[in-house]
Amino acid sequence: MTTVHIDIVSDIACPWCAIGYARLEKAMAELKDEMAFSIEWHAFELNPDPEGDGEPILQALSRKYGRSPEEMQASQAHMMEIASGLGLNFSKLQERHTRNTFDAHRLVKWAGEQGRQTEMKMACFDAYFGRAENIASPDVLVKCAESIGLDGEEARGILASDRYAKTVREDEGRYRQAGVSAVPAYIVNQKYMISGAQEPATLVGAFREIASEP
Repeated sequence: MTTVHIDIVSDIACPWCAIGYARLEKAMAELKDEMAFSIEWHAFELNPDPEGDGEPILQALSRKYGRSPEEMQASQAHMMEIASGLGLNFSKLQERHTRNTFDAHRLVKWAGEQGRQTEMKMACFDAYFGRAENIASPDVLVKCAESIGLDGEEARGILASDRYAKTVREDEGRYRQAGVSAVPAYIVNQKYMISGAQEPATLVGAFREIASEP
């Protein structure tokens, strides 16, 4: 069986990253008899300014893209429909605020050492898009860790320290230098990059093409 390793560059504050992973899961399920997949998550920050927290999302997106709040609301509503079809909870997508995700990325790195990296990422997505919680808050992040069976006190201790900070910064720098400027981005077998939240059929075709190369 062919082994495929996927490095996923993404941000917890990115709805398309959650949608993209749900589509990737469908592609991997379709290929389960042909390929064995391994996943590793890497950090990207859409809102790297820790002082820039707390602006209502529609207002922030309107300013960022130069479009009206009504247009951004329609765009977000479309994303909610797509997410619902994939079984994702995006019910509070339009009620969230901009958040810095650096600390969340630190806990994702820690969770990876426990073999729970994907679960931690999903818990953070659900907290932010499903419940509009403050994903920069230590209390929220500890709750996410506990929800997947990790030690809450250890998580709180990490957040109170600078553990994994260097790892996250190195991660961000490495993929920025590799040309990743938007997320999600999938680096397949450390050689091929697939950008964006591609449909499952597109991913299946890409993986088969990559696997067929000598």
